Amino acid sequence: QVQLVESGGGLVQAGGSLRLSCAAPGRTFSVVAVGWFRQAPGREREFVTFINWSGGSTTYADSVKGRFTISRDNAKNTVHLQMTSLKPEDTAVYYCAATKYYNRNYLNTTNWDYWGQGTQVTVSS
Repeated sequence: QVQLVESGGGLVQAGGSLRLSCAAPGRTFSVVAVGWFRQAPGREREFVTFINWSGGSTTYADSVKGRFTISRDNAKNTVHLQMTSLKPEDTAVYYCAATKYYNRNYLNTTNWDYWGQGTQVTVSS
């Protein structure tokens, strides 16, 4: 079992920045990718980005490309999501997810095995 703990959410004005963190204490050698998803009120959970744990390759949703950056700290078993140029439409609960399987469609929420509890990000206009 992999436990994921998100932190770093909060309230920020449009154009501002936030950094989210996803810590995975304990045994994580089975994890091959870590991703971020978000869910706004009344909407489905949507893909934001993911990073391959070993090689570090990344993929981003078009809506955040160029503004968000995902990175990993292998020594600390932590993944960060740096968010810049935030917009009110980025307001959502952000969830960290992890999977132990390769070659899945990581854009689909059903293909992730472990989830964090979520952290609220609110961007005011």
